[in-house]
Amino acid sequence: MPAWQTISVWMDQLDEPLSPRPSLQEDLDVDVAIIGAGYTGLWTAYYLKRQAPDLNVVIIEGQTAGFGASGRNGGWLMGNLLGEDRMLAGLSTAERRASYDLLFGIPDEVKTVLDREGIDCDYRKGGALYCAARYPEQERTLREYLDKLYKQGLTEADYRWLNPDQLAGQLRIARPYGAIHYAHLATIHPAKLVRGLARVVENMGVRIYETTPATDWRSGQVSTAHGKVRSRWVVLAVEGYAAQMPPLGRYQLPVQSLLVATEPLPASVWDEIGLSHGQAFSENSRQVTYGQRSMDNRLVFGARGGYQFGGRLRENFDLTDSEVELRRYLFGELFPQLKNTRITHSWGGNLGMSRRFHPHMLCDKATGIALSGGYGGEGVGASNLGGRTLADLILERDTPLVHQPWVIREGGLNRLKSWEPEPCRWLGYNAIIRSFVHEDQTLADPSTAPWRRKIASGVADFMEGFMK
Repeated sequence: MPAWQTISVWMDQLDEPLSPRPSLQEDLDVDVAIIGAGYTGLWTAYYLKRQAPDLNVVIIEGQTAGFGASGRNGGWLMGNLLGEDRMLAGLSTAERRASYDLLFGIPDEVKTVLDREGIDCDYRKGGALYCAARYPEQERTLREYLDKLYKQGLTEADYRWLNPDQLAGQLRIARPYGAIHYAHLATIHPAKLVRGLARVVENMGVRIYETTPATDWRSGQVSTAHGKVRSRWVVLAVEGYAAQMPPLGRYQLPVQSLLVATEPLPASVWDEIGLSHGQAFSENSRQVTYGQRSMDNRLVFGARGGYQFGGRLRENFDLTDSEVELRRYLFGELFPQLKNTRITHSWGGNLGMSRRFHPHMLCDKATGIALSGGYGGEGVGASNLGGRTLADLILERDTPLVHQPWVIREGGLNRLKSWEPEPCRWLGYNAIIRSFVHEDQTLADPSTAPWRRKIASGVADFMEGFMK
């Protein structure tokens, strides 16, 4: 059995054996075959069985529930969808507000399920703090972002500005310029959620076959090494592992995010830092940092990882010394008292990135193919929305979920925007990341001349815009 316990700090903390469920050893005929026992697959199965208990649903999983991003992420349950502002821009004011409310309701919907099904995953809805914390340009970009949100009809009940003194009431960092507090976010224990969902859907009658990789998929059928599953619907719930499901890899590229966790910190240290109500936090740079205080008082902190040529999956997540030390440097800039704190866990995972950063929820009735993905690192919450949406589409329920701009109801994979061929995307990705790193290094140095700061940010803006 693979060392599933060492996948992340979250899997290491599980108080349960990680023995695999039986693998598929026979041919099956079912109503819905789902590939992937992560959040998307499990949420889809859950809502299908809630609404149609007699439906015959099976899940095929190559490893074990929680092996992928669902057991490795930073634990941000966001009421967001990557690129939502661009996707909603063309709607009327009333329609846009309704769509935002749908997104904002994701954490509360998950809490309803947790309470109903008795899943304890350390849920705490404390919102998120997007901080200007290392250089003054961060305050400017955050205020511009907040102004943009207000122009789209959002209010202080959703996003509100905190000056340094107000921020200190929740989080105390070394050089505060201010922050945006986002209300519609909860922190969770990712592995407890994915393992709990798996048990719940099994009790609802869903069969989960683990250590059963899909060797081929097509309309009406999923093939494995020891059995075929014939099905009216095939649901691809693989996110960052789309590279293993040709041709889906052209539409969902695997990129990596890397995390570390400190040893449990004493109460005196947390009294200095804050985060006493389950808040998540991020430092507003293009390094894409994110963190939370775990229930056992660790700092769990992550930042952008990388992309491998050809869209290959990263298999080895034994982080190098430089990968660990970059994350130590980033959280040490926020919390100098933690610079020498012992890091007990380091890990990473593959996540799915769609072209133009637009997640998609697709259901093609003609072929019986459905999928949800391209979450771009925001999949803890987006997968719940995706599961609900796919269930409604498959069951032909006419609900607000199926009329959103990210939903594709006909045309199949051809409706998705594909990534450029190699070496274009590898060269492009690395050029963009280099511009981000250069900007961050330039702005973090207070002695840098204003004209150099302006050029560095301008280049990074241009490169980021190119990807959109």
